[in-house]
Amino acid sequence: MELTLLGTGAPAGLPRPDCPCAACASALGNDARAATALLVDGALLLDLTPGAAFAAARAGRSLGNVRQVLLSHPHNGPAVEVPAGVPQPGRVPDGRELALLTGHRVRAVAMDAPGTGYAVTGPDGQRLLYLPPGGAPAGLENGAVGMYDMVVADVVGRPDALAKLRAVGAIGPTTDVIAVHLDHDAPPGAELRRRLAALGARAVPDGVTLEVGAYEDVPDVPRRTLVLGGARSGKSVEAERRLEAFPDVLYVATGGTRGGDSEWAARVALHRERRPGSWRTAETCDLVPLLAEEGAPLLIDCLSLWLTDAMDSVGAWDDAVWADGGERALRERVRELTQAVRATLRTVVAVSNEVGSGIVPATASGRRYRDELGRLNAAFASECEQVVLVVAGQAVVLRG
Repeated sequence: MELTLLGTGAPAGLPRPDCPCAACASALGNDARAATALLVDGALLLDLTPGAAFAAARAGRSLGNVRQVLLSHPHNGPAVEVPAGVPQPGRVPDGRELALLTGHRVRAVAMDAPGTGYAVTGPDGQRLLYLPPGGAPAGLENGAVGMYDMVVADVVGRPDALAKLRAVGAIGPTTDVIAVHLDHDAPPGAELRRRLAALGARAVPDGVTLEVGAYEDVPDVPRRTLVLGGARSGKSVEAERRLEAFPDVLYVATGGTRGGDSEWAARVALHRERRPGSWRTAETCDLVPLLAEEGAPLLIDCLSLWLTDAMDSVGAWDDAVWADGGERALRERVRELTQAVRATLRTVVAVSNEVGSGIVPATASGRRYRDELGRLNAAFASECEQVVLVVAGQAVVLRG
C-alpha cells in the first residue's frame, strides 16, 4: 500500500499568509507545507484541500483514479473546489466500515475532539491509521485494535495520542509514525526532527510517497537521556516533552515537600499541572531500586536535589566528617547510582542543573556542592545515549 502525502501542514498551511512569526519566516523549501492530505494507492483521498490536484501532479500522481474522498475534520474557510472527476467528499460515522472495490477497507475511528480518524487496511493487509488535527482516539481497549504499520497524526499538537495508542499496543517498535498537521507552533528544521525523533516519530516533506508496511529506519528513542541546564532554562519542559508520547510515565520528584515554603509549593504545582494526567508521581531520592525494576519510563527531576540529599546523609557539609569518610561515602553513592543507570532496562530521562559556568560560590560548602554536582553530571552522562544542554529554552545536543 502506497501513501503519498500531498500536504503535511496544518489546515491553514505553513507558512501562514501574512504571519510574521519566526517559524513562518523560516518555513521555506522542504519546510513549507500545504494542508495535510493523503492519497492512498491513487484510489482513496483522505482530506480534500485547496490545490490537491496540483499537489498530486507535483508528486507525480493523479487524482483521476480516486474512488473515495473522506474528510477527517470540519473545513473552515473558503469552499474547496472538487476537481473534475473526483467524487464528492464525505464523512463516515464513527465505527462504520467501508469496503472499496479496490480491496481497501476503511473504518472510521472515534476521536476525543471534533473530527474522525480513519483506519485503512490495504488489499495485502497493511494497516494505516490517519488522525485529524488536534485529535486523539477515544474508547481504545487494550489489544482490541492491533498494531498499525504506519500512524499519521498530529504528533506535535497531540503527543498524548501516541501515548494512548502505545498503551493498547497499537503502536509498536516497528510502527512508522509520521507527523502531519504541522503548524507554526512546531519548531523549524533540525529542531523539529530532533524533537520528533525523541518521540519515535519523523516528518517528511510534502509530496513524498511512502510504502506502508515496508521497513523504515524508525527513530530509536534513547534508553537513557540526561537533560542539563541552568535555572529557568527550560530543562524540565524539555525532559517532560520527551516522554509525553508515552503512557504511564513515573515522575520521580527528588525535592520532596517543604512545609511553609510557598515559593517551592508554587514550583511543584506548576510542574504537576504540566504533566499528563496518566503520569504517576513518586517523591523519593531512592533511585537505585526504581532503576533496577522493569516498568514504565522514568522521569527523574532532578539529580541536583538527589545530590543535596546524598550530601546531607554523609555529612558532607562538615569538613571533619567529609575528610573522615564522608567523601568516600558520597563517591560510593554516586557509583551505585551510575551502575544502576548502566544496567537499567527502563527508559530514563533525568534532569540536572549545570552550575559550573557561573559565579564561583562564596562559601566552601557551595564550592564543594558545585564540584560534586559537576562530577555527578559527568558520571551520569557517561552512561547515557543522549545528553542535551538547554539554554534559553533551546536544546543543544551534546551526545547522541
